[in-house]
Amino acid sequence: MRSRIVMSMLAGATLLASALLGVSPAQAVDAKARSADVPAEFGTDWHDPLTAAPPIARPAGKSCQVTLADTEFRDFTPYQGTYTPPKACGDHWSKVVLRLDGTVKGRQYDRLGYLHVGGVEILRTSTPEPSPDGIAWSVEKDVTRYSATFRSTQNVEMLIGNVVDDTYTGVIGVKATLTFYEGRPAAAQTPDRVFTLGTDSTVTTPRNSERIVAEVYATGSGGGCEEFWYLAVPDSAPYSCQADKGPYREVQIKVDGQLAGIAAPFPNVWTGGWSDPFLWYVIPGPRAFDVKPIEYDLTPFAGLLNDGRPHHVDVSVVGVPEGQSGWSAPVNVLVWQDAHRAHVTGKLTLDRAGALANSSTYTPGSEERVDTDAGHRLTVAGYVDTSHGRVATTVDRKLTNTSVHRWIDGENMDGLDATWTDDESVTVDGRGPARTTTTYRTYTINGATTIGTDDRLRTVLTLGDRAAVVDTRDGRRTGWSRLDDTYSGDATYTLNVPRDQRHAVGTSSERYRLYGSGGCYDRSLATAQGVLTEDRSGC
Repeated sequence: MRSRIVMSMLAGATLLASALLGVSPAQAVDAKARSADVPAEFGTDWHDPLTAAPPIARPAGKSCQVTLADTEFRDFTPYQGTYTPPKACGDHWSKVVLRLDGTVKGRQYDRLGYLHVGGVEILRTSTPEPSPDGIAWSVEKDVTRYSATFRSTQNVEMLIGNVVDDTYTGVIGVKATLTFYEGRPAAAQTPDRVFTLGTDSTVTTPRNSERIVAEVYATGSGGGCEEFWYLAVPDSAPYSCQADKGPYREVQIKVDGQLAGIAAPFPNVWTGGWSDPFLWYVIPGPRAFDVKPIEYDLTPFAGLLNDGRPHHVDVSVVGVPEGQSGWSAPVNVLVWQDAHRAHVTGKLTLDRAGALANSSTYTPGSEERVDTDAGHRLTVAGYVDTSHGRVATTVDRKLTNTSVHRWIDGENMDGLDATWTDDESVTVDGRGPARTTTTYRTYTINGATTIGTDDRLRTVLTLGDRAAVVDTRDGRRTGWSRLDDTYSGDATYTLNVPRDQRHAVGTSSERYRLYGSGGCYDRSLATAQGVLTEDRSGC
């Protein structure tokens, strides 16, 4: 029988299918004045959702706006529309910015969403849970890399799977727009073509492809155990969510059955997560409103893919129990072409995978415990013979995961301390000195949910999304950046009572820091009982 905590998690964060949403622009707040207005507990309304992430920088000059959708979601019927390119801003743009504005009022779960243009997934996101009085929010995303798709008329599909009935009354209203800024983008950042996989999971790339990158929007969702995959335990342990070998998950991509890339999935926590929506009413967890795709550099496989034939590209998640659903992993394939050669030849020279280490040890006791230590490494290399000479690409990726999961009988205490690392280096050798980009990613969860004898549920939780990037040329550093996005929350409410009797209290905060050779951004937010008490920026 599932515990009260896990049952609450599965119900309170049911991300039924697909959605789109975001974050409202920040407003300056006088912390002292705001603090005086903080209520003793949550009421029927609170501050509109927002995050500390930086706004999208917009270039000066002429711009054009196109509406992709203006609709409401009440069920699982996708919105279908047509996109037509803007006529007044040419067919090349220095930047393209997607904006989503959403509203919802009443009672509703969090929902996952997607937005497709020409079959290409340009956004995956989740929704905030509403107040009885209603909330509004928005999110912006730089989608310049999909410019090749935007140059022609395309079908638009959007879905936020929703349920509206006598209990769940929240109708989700959404408007999605694209704003185009006239000019030329950086060629290295904008592919010449963007493909999706066919129904048979194949793709046929142009024969003159010289760089190939796959994007995978991998999310564990659907309300089942894979939504909380990081809490899974081995079959030998007495816990609600079991998996053969425990919580380790790895997103793999294969080309014609050959392992081509590995990655650690980000441990997304949606806005009903950890049994406690009061944690997320104003500040969501990192990436909740803008789910970032995993990127795999498939350029070492370009020589194989450039034969003009369809090739199978398969994505799978290691660790998911056989026959169990819960993961979504749509794929975009981004291609840069050699404008001066009709056929770029090449060869895969190395595809070496280390042994996948995965140890998950159960220790019984008055406090049950599972310790996990896992990891994997993959190196692939290959070359292409282009119009500007031979270019060799080597991709080395190393993953680790350590976690300690503790709980008690009945799971009225359930805690996790987990860290994931995903270190990747991509070296391109040709047409000048060798260039290497090394990215060190670290994701963390540290928290616990407890239920007292008075039916008071409390969750204390800290989430971390960190990355360090170093660019070198011929061994000398040419650029660097560091990201630290940290969320902390502490919220308590009474279970099994009507909403107005929950006597909920809670604080949350987020600090987003991004700095390096390109400059500095630093913003902090804090809330109490749904009131924004701090909004500070400065480096």
